[in-house]
Amino acid sequence: MSKIPTVDGIPVPLIPASEPSTEKKTLVTAKDAIPNPPSRFSLRVSAAWWRSLQYVGSSLHFLAPPRPPSPAFTRTVPSTISKTKGEFTLHFYTPPDYDRAAETGTRFPAVINFHGGGFTIGSAADDARFARVVLEKCGALFVSVDYRLAPENPFPVAVDDAADAILYIIRSSKDLHVNPHKLATSGFSAGANLAITSTLRLAEHLLSSPSSTPEHQVRAVATWYPITDYTLSRAERRDTSVRPDQTLPDNITSLFDASYLYPPDLQLAHPLLSPSKASDEQLAAGIPPHVIFYTCEWDMLLREGEEFARRLGQAPINKKVDYKMIPEVPHAWDKSPDPLKPAIHSEELYAECCNKLKDIFNQD
Repeated sequence: MSKIPTVDGIPVPLIPASEPSTEKKTLVTAKDAIPNPPSRFSLRVSAAWWRSLQYVGSSLHFLAPPRPPSPAFTRTVPSTISKTKGEFTLHFYTPPDYDRAAETGTRFPAVINFHGGGFTIGSAADDARFARVVLEKCGALFVSVDYRLAPENPFPVAVDDAADAILYIIRSSKDLHVNPHKLATSGFSAGANLAITSTLRLAEHLLSSPSSTPEHQVRAVATWYPITDYTLSRAERRDTSVRPDQTLPDNITSLFDASYLYPPDLQLAHPLLSPSKASDEQLAAGIPPHVIFYTCEWDMLLREGEEFARRLGQAPINKKVDYKMIPEVPHAWDKSPDPLKPAIHSEELYAECCNKLKDIFNQD
């Protein structure tokens, strides 16, 4: 039986396979990606509709055993990096013995996570299944970030909020019982992009104000099926997929792109938007030393993910890259809305990823 693609737990219609396009054009600005975008008001209405459907899909996703945890507490913090002032909320999932940390003096590693949804839908609760495995395998605090969404807040607000979240954990590490030298980022889909670009943005920010930030180390990034190159058209991406019928349909990707890629003259090669376009120097300085990288065989983002992972592991960047392509699954397969059982292989792969993070945290 053919698998139905989902967008953060929402089943979406299959698109018919089309003949491959012979035209390959590098997109330069947002206008090239979305030549005739809907009004910002129309985008807000559409986003609200999809957010409501996503809530239903996530509710079904959470019913399957083992049930995911709820956050132990939340904190709403003001933005300090973004030019668009506002606030965002952090959801804290706590490991065993966290409640006794003040008594024992234990300082825990922390995994700072960013949900998917095309920067347009989704919430900090979406990755609670992954949070459960992080708590069990890593013994780390899991911090899921409710960054501000497009179209209300287009690029670069999400990236700024993501970097701000890391900065908040660093500056509040003593209060939160976190070891600031044992940090990692993680994310899925759009959030996987943020898991990468947040570290680049943080490095950029700290160059301008290094004295105000305690010593710290982001040791790793765990990135699950990220989008890394917005200069590629969606049509070209679909043409490279081995199963274009399993890729996300145009109405969804157009909503995401029109919402996030704004204003029309936005440069799509911006390194905080398309990290594959960052310079070797930026990547060497900003990306953590360890990169755990997953892609999906039937995903339209497979090829750019493979190429970016390969580049990160080569000179002169020389990161320690652990790359895996998951066979015969579509984008965001692990967010299946099946209320009876978790998505195939998701529990094993989550455990594999978390065991790698644990080993990284335990290194001297």
